[in-house]
Amino acid sequence: MQFRSFDAGYIENLCAGDRATQDHFVGYFSELIHLKLRSRLQSPQAIEDVRQETFARVLAILRKENALRQPERFGAFVNTVCNNVLLEHYRSSSRSQSLDEEGMPEPHAKGPDVVSVIASSELRAKVREILRDLPPRDRSLLKAVFLDERDREEVCRNFGVDREYLRVLLHRAKQDFKVEYLKRMNTGMSANHAETIW
Repeated sequence: MQFRSFDAGYIENLCAGDRATQDHFVGYFSELIHLKLRSRLQSPQAIEDVRQETFARVLAILRKENALRQPERFGAFVNTVCNNVLLEHYRSSSRSQSLDEEGMPEPHAKGPDVVSVIASSELRAKVREILRDLPPRDRSLLKAVFLDERDREEVCRNFGVDREYLRVLLHRAKQDFKVEYLKRMNTGMSANHAETIW
């Protein structure tokens, strides 16, 4: 598919109810969301529920004043909203399943997941700050793979490397990020905690 860049005009048209922009928004992100969810959810109805809820939340947030200060990050913003909706769907499904299985104990939580960790606005700000200070290649690589969740083959093509070398570059970039993270947080937290961000 053809990837699209976004600007303030696109966001304004979307919020204003411009039909062509809304049609593009629904078509473009429906395709991306289906690619993302088809390996994570088994039911077509569940995929459709997450897709519709994602769109509803994105539009509701955009209609608030100054909701999206960086229009060029619109794709990543929609992806983050989708991740949050997907996490809620998992939690809801887990609760429903345990209620259906009478007498079955609730599963124990196994610590914070990635989305829960990143949900902290303070941590998000710190992550953005650290990313800004990393070398451009490390920053672009971490953003493409972990924040934008782009396909690894596409990332390899963009960076001109094969899958094996991409793993090496990612490992180095994550290590550099971890060192900076621990240095700035300065709370004595372990390297494992920094690792959970990625």
